Amino acid sequence: MLLISMVLLLVVSAVYVMYARGMFERTQRLVLISDDSEGVVVGMNMTFAGFPIGRVSRIELGDDGNARILIDVPTKDARWLRTSSVFTMERALVGGTRIRAFSGILDDPQLEDGAERQVLKGDAMAELPRLMAQVRDLLSNLNGLTAPEGALAASLANVQDVTGQLKGPQGALGVLMGNEADARKLVSTIDGANALLARSEALVGRLDGLVANADRQVFGAPDQTGATADPGLVAEVRTLVRQLDGLLADTRSSLQKVDAVLVEAQGIASNTREATTDLGALRAEVESSLRQIESLVNDINRRWPFARETEIRLP
Repeated sequence: MLLISMVLLLVVSAVYVMYARGMFERTQRLVLISDDSEGVVVGMNMTFAGFPIGRVSRIELGDDGNARILIDVPTKDARWLRTSSVFTMERALVGGTRIRAFSGILDDPQLEDGAERQVLKGDAMAELPRLMAQVRDLLSNLNGLTAPEGALAASLANVQDVTGQLKGPQGALGVLMGNEADARKLVSTIDGANALLARSEALVGRLDGLVANADRQVFGAPDQTGATADPGLVAEVRTLVRQLDGLLADTRSSLQKVDAVLVEAQGIASNTREATTDLGALRAEVESSLRQIESLVNDINRRWPFARETEIRLP
């Protein structure tokens, strides 16, 4: 009975282990193709978001020389695998190889049974030789920099020289100019500039006084009550303009009187012109009478030739 119980216990334990490992649940097959299956063993898990959703059941070599990794995915977990899913095989410096699945768009069609997908590899060990070479170059460069005749030692010596010059009498100015003579010239130039600025400030003060005096003379100076004590040039010009306006008004009235006189003179001139016209007609009549008298005298002289006086006295 004891032996039979032990056999039954072993059988039940084996069946439970097989059930726990998913031997009796429905699965679908996924084939991952890689050029190298190093680190992949049968029974390792394929994870999705950190959870195991599949197990490697077999590894075989294909006819094209690529490794074929056969993974059994339970039907209840196959819904996380889509046609746009990406599969990676990562080899870290510490730890084993991991197979991971990424599904960015869960609305895509579900991955079919027996689908073959190319796996993307991320091998940290493959970058180790290049990393070591870069570290070796870096160490050699550091050795060159820290050597006694290297650039770092020369730079430190220059820094010490600059520090000594900063402690000198000229200070940072001597470091910037390079020699003491140029530093003295710069100091003298700065002193001259300060003196020029002082003179400029004095000149500006005098100009302010001149402007104030000009304002006082032009616009007048107000007294303590706010009224203008000194009228200034503007007020005088305003008064003169008022006087000129009065003179212009008087001149305008005088011109109006002159216009009236000119109108009267024009009337007198017209009368004189008419009188002159009448005098011209009278003169013409007088000249006509004189011509008649002259012709009469000539006629008498012809008819009375013995007469010696030819003068005729008119009444």
